[in-house]
Amino acid sequence: MKHLLSLEKLNRSDMEYILNNTMLFKKNRGKETDLFLKNQVWALLFSKSSTRTRVSFEVGLRELGADVIFLNAKDIQLGRGEPIKDTARVLGRMVHGAIIRTYAQQEVEEFAAYSNIPTINALTDDEHPCQILTDIFTFQEIREPIYAKTVAFFGDGSSNVANSWLFASSKLGFNLAIASPANFQPKKNTLIRSGAVEEKSDNHTKVFKLPSGSRLILTDLIDVAAKDADLLYTDVWVSMGKEAELETRINQLSPYQVNKSVVALAKKGAPVMHCLPAYRGKEIDEETFEANADAIFTQAENRLHTQKSILRWITL
Repeated sequence: MKHLLSLEKLNRSDMEYILNNTMLFKKNRGKETDLFLKNQVWALLFSKSSTRTRVSFEVGLRELGADVIFLNAKDIQLGRGEPIKDTARVLGRMVHGAIIRTYAQQEVEEFAAYSNIPTINALTDDEHPCQILTDIFTFQEIREPIYAKTVAFFGDGSSNVANSWLFASSKLGFNLAIASPANFQPKKNTLIRSGAVEEKSDNHTKVFKLPSGSRLILTDLIDVAAKDADLLYTDVWVSMGKEAELETRINQLSPYQVNKSVVALAKKGAPVMHCLPAYRGKEIDEETFEANADAIFTQAENRLHTQKSILRWITL
């Protein structure tokens, strides 16, 4: 049985299968003849609020023939302390698959272990695999194949989004440059799990080789990451569950805003992406966001098509 729990555990051929089939789902939307989820019921278990993730999965499941049950953790016994493994064993006898958006990565993995149904990680504090597969597809759709290109990430380099970019880079062979203060760079354990091997370093920058042959650059210098990048990427500085750190995070991450001066350092025509919601004036300024709005909202739309491809892969 297949699950999509993390990009760390997804091999390159499966990533490529999902990416290659996403365009077919996009082209054929509204003309689907293979309703491979017909007569199935899928559960969405969300402990974290959502706009794009919920809507894209609900619409995608319905367009593929499935019925959907949305379960907020506060509305079921999980919110009253029932162990995730017990919820998993109940739902596994009633529904055909589960999509989970929660805080702890362990909860998604434990649910998959006990439910005996396909399980998809729709976001945890550790990873956001559906988002990064979507982002890679979007870059390739609007630009070119991502292999050997350089993705520059600005902001919280130890976030779930940054982690998933790192695991994807370690499999797909594109370079990743992360610009952030030292205390916001990927954790040591994440680097170990990605297979990163340090090659050189100085007071500001460390360079690692990844198993795919690509390079990981960790730096506190925004110009080092942005220089000749093929894609510029940012995300919110204060994720759900980090609200108590709001003032500290804004103070430390403010120098890493994506704006016109950062864009000028990248390759000509390099798109700027943001997985939304965006807080203009913080991680990205209004001018840069609006100049790249088409790419950003294409990115948001593509969650639907990529996740339909994930559902196809997971049920084969």
